[in-house]
Amino acid sequence: MNMKKANHYYKLFITWTYQKIRKTFVQRNMFEFKHIKAFDRTYADNPGPMVVFATAGMLHAGQSLQIFNKWAGNEKNMIIILGYCVQGTIGHKIVNGQKQLEMENRQTLDVKLQVEYMSFSVHADPKGIMPLIRMAEPRNMLLVHREAKKIEFFKDKIEQFSINCFMPANGETTTVITNPSVPVDISLNLLKREMALGGPLPDPKKHRTTHGTLIMKDKVISPEQVLKELGLKVHQLRFTFRVQLHAAHSDPDTLIRIYTHLNRYSKIKLHHPAPPGHLVIKVSSSAEEPNTKVLLLSWSYQVRRTGVGNECELL
Repeated sequence: MNMKKANHYYKLFITWTYQKIRKTFVQRNMFEFKHIKAFDRTYADNPGPMVVFATAGMLHAGQSLQIFNKWAGNEKNMIIILGYCVQGTIGHKIVNGQKQLEMENRQTLDVKLQVEYMSFSVHADPKGIMPLIRMAEPRNMLLVHREAKKIEFFKDKIEQFSINCFMPANGETTTVITNPSVPVDISLNLLKREMALGGPLPDPKKHRTTHGTLIMKDKVISPEQVLKELGLKVHQLRFTFRVQLHAAHSDPDTLIRIYTHLNRYSKIKLHHPAPPGHLVIKVSSSAEEPNTKVLLLSWSYQVRRTGVGNECELL
């Protein structure tokens, strides 16, 4: 049962829950997560780097196994197994160096990705967690899922590291205050004016107030510049549709007739070759059946999503 279905049953049988949860439910639905969305499986096919935290940890089922099937064949990918894996599971097999796996329907999967193992227990005691906290140095921590007396003792230990530690009860809301840093560009004229008014060079250890106007301006740049700055290559996704039709005309005449028909609904410019990402139309036939035409339409993902594309190439 996934989280969405489980939360649905909690809401359905809210009268069976703890009294404090029932009272909180009147003001706020604690089983509704507005800012959390389910992982879209199509993201796993996107080009470029990606980090995914998925269950089950032993790769015996679930989303982790589905993504593993897609990524296992690429040596540039890596999987990190956390904690114990039961013998016979896929996680146990790849940790022990097995390079070929028999999957469903007796299909063989070649494991080319890198496999790393980390001993990490989700049920670690304070002695196991404290070194991790000391190394990570978080600014805030939220403690849940433990006995009240033990979690209070754990909270005191964490606060000895000067870390803000919260221990909310069921239905309780915790507010974490943050101080985000927002970098801005200051104009040269404003900088010169402030320097002239301030006299000597300012001391970086002392705060100083500057009066100006902060402008948030959208900036549109070309896709080529974005790819260059990010160091990415262009990937073009095209869709192709093939259909047979009967026409007594020649291939070029059939192509022009199709173009004329399409031009009634949308003004289409002819290009040869067409710019990348636009519609391509091709008509062909065989010598044995000259009246049977094969119409091939090819369009980009951009045209499919936005309907943009008033330029085409006739082949």
